[in-house]
Amino acid sequence: MIGFSVMDFFGIPSSINLSTERIIYRGLKVYIVESKGGAIVCMLLALIFLGTWPAILTLLERRGRLPQHTYLDYTITNLLAAVIIALTFGEIGKGTNDSPNFLTQLSQDNWPSVLFAMAGGVVLSLGNLSAQYAWAFVGLSVTQVITASITVVIGTTMNYFLDDKINKAEILFTGVGCFLAAVCLGSAVHASNAADNKEKLKNLPSGCIVGAEAMDVSMSKETITNNDKAKAGTAGFLIELENRRAIKVFGKSTLIGLAIAFFAGVSFSLFSPAFNLATNDQWHTLKEGVPHLSVYTTFFYFSVSCFVLAIILNITFLYHPVLNLPRSSLKAYLRDWNGRGWAFLAGFLCGFGNGLQFMGGEAAGYAAADAVQFKYHPLLSWTRVCLSHLHVHQLLSAHFNLV
Repeated sequence: MIGFSVMDFFGIPSSINLSTERIIYRGLKVYIVESKGGAIVCMLLALIFLGTWPAILTLLERRGRLPQHTYLDYTITNLLAAVIIALTFGEIGKGTNDSPNFLTQLSQDNWPSVLFAMAGGVVLSLGNLSAQYAWAFVGLSVTQVITASITVVIGTTMNYFLDDKINKAEILFTGVGCFLAAVCLGSAVHASNAADNKEKLKNLPSGCIVGAEAMDVSMSKETITNNDKAKAGTAGFLIELENRRAIKVFGKSTLIGLAIAFFAGVSFSLFSPAFNLATNDQWHTLKEGVPHLSVYTTFFYFSVSCFVLAIILNITFLYHPVLNLPRSSLKAYLRDWNGRGWAFLAGFLCGFGNGLQFMGGEAAGYAAADAVQFKYHPLLSWTRVCLSHLHVHQLLSAHFNLV
């Protein structure tokens, strides 16, 4: 047994006991997280996982891989992570009437809760898909600040009341206020960066045409020398990046990126409250005697709906692309193995990260579990270290420092 004290963490009591008896597998009961210490461990792991996968998807887009291809790969392993969690943690121990196993719950009359879980998966899918395009226009760091802040402001407030106010309001809503300020600051940073980049591009050689509404960079390789050594932050680097990436952003309004980022943030803010309703049935939609969905069963249905919508939308975008992306096909997608392994990894990280967040939310409250929205901190530091060996430090520097 390991005992230690930490400061209050979003209203979680400061005395933490990481006893294995509290992260329980008691006899016949299904494996669940009950202790506050176990919840913090889950949320810290979720923080790392959820703070890593967006950088991987951004990296692939900036290396020229179509986002439709990447997202299709990502969503496969994202669902697989949920299946693995359900068939392992959800099947440990012998289920009881009050706490049935995952497979048992699949045949029970719990459709109201299932629908809440699937609604949560739908809004998460919309948020992730929107964020993938916002990263190109607004930049990874700014997008994550805006979306995470909106998620906390709306989602945490909803979860606080759904959780019957079990977290300390003075701590929780102080954090919410800080995130609200971050929304404004993130938007200001994006406007400043966009103006800075526009100023740099004014000094391009005459071979590159820069206009207020459009930009022709087809001659950039001839007019800018030593492209492979261009410094991050220079006009040459910006053009090199634009030539390489899949989503072309030169000449497009910065408001497009902000609008997509805000839509993604609102979508993200709704998935956790929907998951909360699915597991705890605060609105009493289940019939009397029907047990609440376990976090594992809820996460399975949640991920299935997320997967189905992602498949439908991205196959549609293959043949009817948005934002002037090139048209593709299922055959082209199946033959595109460039970066597929990284997209699979991103799906696993996101899937296990979401699962850990929800497991922690069952013990500490979903309002407290929303603290994993601090994920943009490991996003800015962890991924630089992990991906530096890919010789893409300049590429990563672009979305950390420029846009």
